[in-house]
Amino acid sequence: METYSATVAYKGVAFCGFARQPGLCTVQGELEHALELLFRRPVDTVCAGRTDAGVHARGQVVSFEVGEDELRERSLDSLCKSLNALTHDDISVLELALRPAGFSARFSATMREYRYFISTQGTPPLFMRDFCWHVPRPLDAAAMQEAANLLVGEHDFKSFCLAVSAEGKRTFRYVDQVIVEPVEVLGEQLLCVRVVGNAFLHSMVRTMVGTLVAVGRGLRDAAWVGEVLAACDRQAAGETAPAYGLVFWEVTY
Repeated sequence: METYSATVAYKGVAFCGFARQPGLCTVQGELEHALELLFRRPVDTVCAGRTDAGVHARGQVVSFEVGEDELRERSLDSLCKSLNALTHDDISVLELALRPAGFSARFSATMREYRYFISTQGTPPLFMRDFCWHVPRPLDAAAMQEAANLLVGEHDFKSFCLAVSAEGKRTFRYVDQVIVEPVEVLGEQLLCVRVVGNAFLHSMVRTMVGTLVAVGRGLRDAAWVGEVLAACDRQAAGETAPAYGLVFWEVTY
């Protein structure tokens, strides 16, 4: 068996998250169904990072194993086209690649990057409506960046994850960067929170964003984020930002 990876993009609104769930439309379920049709057998996949319902991806990576004989008469380009033809319209398989033996989309990854988009204009955005959180009030980006700096490094992020998912599990993670910066997409002015780390807990990035927005609105000062980290209690942090503003941007190997 040889290991291949697929770089996949998807709009998350149509899916009940990435991970397969019986009877529900998921990204993994769609990909594995397409692979099963092509190779006439079940093909298990492993992803770089599971995304929740409604979360999008630009550069999700999925690995799977296929026998050399199964690809003898099929190029990677033709396989890529077939996968796109067989999966949901909101999934795009961007490229396929042969990987070294032992490669895992999940365990071989060294860094993962997420980007969260926020619109602060008075009227709802048009082009980015389905890809950003509309917060119709000014946000203090400098204060948000000051607070974001406190999240960089290795910390116990228990305060920033879904409480039930943290029970009995290690909640330390390393965050390499949290950058708050203005961006323009199709003429719409947005604030982007870019988060890079080795791994993330359930809802961690969205809770980080919700907490930073509380600082940006002036409801809390930047130092409060340090108190939230120390509390190790989900109730200490801000709200969980909506799923549709989050994009799994890319993976580093």
